[in-house]
Amino acid sequence: MNVRRTRYHCPVELAVEVIGGKWAVVVLAHLKEGGLRYGELRRRMPGVSEKMLTTRLRELEAAGLVERIAETGKVPAVTYRLAPEGRELAPALQILYDWGQRRAEREGVRIEPV
Repeated sequence: MNVRRTRYHCPVELAVEVIGGKWAVVVLAHLKEGGLRYGELRRRMPGVSEKMLTTRLRELEAAGLVERIAETGKVPAVTYRLAPEGRELAPALQILYDWGQRRAEREGVRIEPV
């Protein structure tokens, strides 16, 4: 874990620092459903650039929240999945998902899953 500070005044400060910003949380939410190859993850997140996705995946891996599994074979592939530390976030991610869904319904916002 790459923690920058040694003193926090609220546990949420530490959590947000480890998890990161918007795209990191979205990556974690998608991986909560199971392991995904880079291309699959990229298709589910059309609003993120390849550079940003790669950066966030590396940060989440460095923080111990995501595992990168290199598969060897005729066509080498990489799969990303939640590490045990990341799986601990699953209930919080589900709460955010559910709240976002309810908010979208209340506000008439259309959610378009890819």
